[in-house]
Amino acid sequence: MNVFPDFDGLGGIGDLKEVIGALLTFVLVIAVLMLIVSAIVWAVASAHGNHATASKSRTGLLVALGTAALAGGGVAWMNWLIAVGDQL
Repeated sequence: MNVFPDFDGLGGIGDLKEVIGALLTFVLVIAVLMLIVSAIVWAVASAHGNHATASKSRTGLLVALGTAALAGGGVAWMNWLIAVGDQL
């Protein structure tokens, strides 16, 4: 049995795909920028002995890394789910 979602069933689906793609790009760019900023702040704060700021920037770095991983992996996960649905 060949089960596959009908992506043309809704009007304006092409515009929705463009908006989602633009938002995904925006999220990934911001996450990478925050990753860089948090890493720099962590390094500077650790060098100057400011442990509270180093701890907060380390948390920011981990959150940015998780956000980038979830946003980047979301497309691959959705494609995998569609492929699995085709095999059911």
